[in-house]
Amino acid sequence: MARTLLLDLDGTLVDTVPDIWATLNRLMVSRGLPTFSQPETAAMIGDGVAVLVRRAFAARGVAPDAEALIDFSRDYDTHVADASQPFPGVPEFLRDAAANDWRLAICTNKPESAARTLLTTLGFLPLLRAIGGGDSFPVRKPDPAHLLATLHAAGGDPAHTVMVGDHANDVAAARGAGVKSVFVTWGYGPIAMAAGADAVASDIPALAAAIQRLVPLSP
Repeated sequence: MARTLLLDLDGTLVDTVPDIWATLNRLMVSRGLPTFSQPETAAMIGDGVAVLVRRAFAARGVAPDAEALIDFSRDYDTHVADASQPFPGVPEFLRDAAANDWRLAICTNKPESAARTLLTTLGFLPLLRAIGGGDSFPVRKPDPAHLLATLHAAGGDPAHTVMVGDHANDVAAARGAGVKSVFVTWGYGPIAMAAGADAVASDIPALAAAIQRLVPLSP
């Protein structure tokens, strides 16, 4: 059975905070509310756009208006790849993994259209077997059904799969699906979120070694 690598996107493969931060602050300004710093924005990422918008408005002591999510999503779709960049070593890692018999798929809580635009702009799309976005299925991470649906679309099976992410949602979804997981420390989640992961990687070489150890290539 071929091996499958399920990959979170924001904070794992790509530093997307600059574009999310800019979009969020344009939304705040349009509502007459104080803006956020990039670290404050990063701390709100991981549970999808709707939760991000709710958290942002809650941090300002108000509830989002009926158009807030629509306005954020429309704006972000236009600016999803303005300043977002892969973390160092990620493009090489993805190419090497694909060349070493890993099926690659994205499992993210970012809306699928935004994820697909970003992956296309960065040149990653041809390497991928599937994209499971936060709105691709009825559920999203940490529900293991999101991971399993993405895995099915990629043609993989849990026993020969590794999930890589920077958030507790990635670890929880993997554990619920019976999939090995690697928590990466360069992303947006604090190290406490690594609890329950099968491995922790602080850089790309450590990640490459971890996935090979967790699911070795069959002879």
